[in-house]
Amino acid sequence: MIRAVKSKAFERVFSLYNHYYLLRRRFRSFTLSGSLDPKMMDGNGGGEMLPMAPDQPVVYFMNHSSWWDGLLLYHAAKQTSRGDHYVMMEERQLRQYAFFRKLGAYSINKDSASGVRTSLQYTSELLAAGKRVWIFPQGEILHQEARPIQFRPGIGLVLRRFPQAIAVPVTLCHGMVQHDLPEISMQAGPPVVQDWKALRSEEIAQQLGQVLEQQLDEHRAELIRLGQGSLPDGWPLIRGVRSTSEKYDQARKRVNR
Repeated sequence: MIRAVKSKAFERVFSLYNHYYLLRRRFRSFTLSGSLDPKMMDGNGGGEMLPMAPDQPVVYFMNHSSWWDGLLLYHAAKQTSRGDHYVMMEERQLRQYAFFRKLGAYSINKDSASGVRTSLQYTSELLAAGKRVWIFPQGEILHQEARPIQFRPGIGLVLRRFPQAIAVPVTLCHGMVQHDLPEISMQAGPPVVQDWKALRSEEIAQQLGQVLEQQLDEHRAELIRLGQGSLPDGWPLIRGVRSTSEKYDQARKRVNR
């Protein structure tokens, strides 16, 4: 298993490179609806919704439909969350892109039972330290229209090992509608709080898979209804760049003037 070795100096440089060079050159917009730091019910019984503490252990579970997903969630977390975020990544990919370790990525080897156990133990250690962990429970990159969404039992094993954690569903929709550059819409749903110990890992995986599928279907349906690539309440995570058609229209107006 490959552990994360976060580097603040590397993150400072990479976050700028990721924002201004990688994402802005390839996407017209990237927005977040909802919050990666959702409010939680007051544990003292007052019924009041309070901001989540920075050290609240959280497991984010997200659909995995493109190579960009890790860079997108990294940017969203850096821009909007107070927590310390880590990402579980397939070991073969992490060996290929080892620099992700400096950003908080650690590995899991699904082909090794001992490797899986070691990764789960490391995940529990991160959560116990108040870290936030991102998981792609589908276990591989699949088309965003693939249905049903089926999770592997790993997320259930994680939550059973650390039942104090809350689970937050996050969906990503990629699309090209009005412009020649793709638009990315991310949506963070309401946190899921359960007595994880009372459920088998397969039951947890099935339940959370259904939660994510419903959220993704509703997310997609709203974008289709609006005929655009972002939701109206979306927070802009990158400064919008002009598409080719917009540049052409602006140039034509100048010529006409």
